[in-house]
Amino acid sequence: MKKIPFILSIFGIIGFIVLQAGNKTTVADADHEIKTLASVLQDENILITGWSIYARETLEEENVEDLVKELKVQLPNWTWNRRNGELTAVSNSSEIQEKIKIVSTDTNGPIHTYVMYEVRGQHWNKNTETFLNKNLPGRIFDIFRGNATTFSCIEGEINDKIKSALPVYKTKLLEAFQAEEVEGLEEDSFISTSAVSPLFDNSLSNDHEMNLQLGLRKTDRLGAKTTLVVGTPIITIEY
Repeated sequence: MKKIPFILSIFGIIGFIVLQAGNKTTVADADHEIKTLASVLQDENILITGWSIYARETLEEENVEDLVKELKVQLPNWTWNRRNGELTAVSNSSEIQEKIKIVSTDTNGPIHTYVMYEVRGQHWNKNTETFLNKNLPGRIFDIFRGNATTFSCIEGEINDKIKSALPVYKTKLLEAFQAEEVEGLEEDSFISTSAVSPLFDNSLSNDHEMNLQLGLRKTDRLGAKTTLVVGTPIITIEY
């Protein structure tokens, strides 16, 4: 059991690295991706317990300060902090948490500056849909200057009254996403699979045709339940 988080961390890191050399997706598609994930899970009567959208773009060094000035004007109620060359801005909203991070790195020689945006929520309700429809497009427009790499993830809980085995849930969910499995990992209480679904346009990269990751975990402790995480094109949160 203890090795599972480690295996998944490596799996996710490898996927993230590969993605940097792959396709770019327009951030405007992020709301479509998260809504599609949510719609499929709701149709399967899965309780959504969390969701997130992550976007990242390389920024020209000379444009950093201009971007920061603009964002501070547009987001006056956010909390800003600079430490060790990393600038972060966090919203003060309690229901939906937003964070912007601008960081520079020279680990590979030349300095590369990245602007990253993450938004998270614990519930899927009318406020969530309002944010995605009205707030997110403007936020994306303010932060990014071109095409950015985006990731959408949803966490959920499966009603375990039937007590089905994890492979049964996996097969059912792949069918719901009209997805074909590419590779996977199976343990007694955990399953992770990567797949291709026609519901999503972006693939991991030109050499890695996959745009959906799914993780399922069953707990046997008091209050046993089956939880899941699903993301496109990969899962970017720890699970």
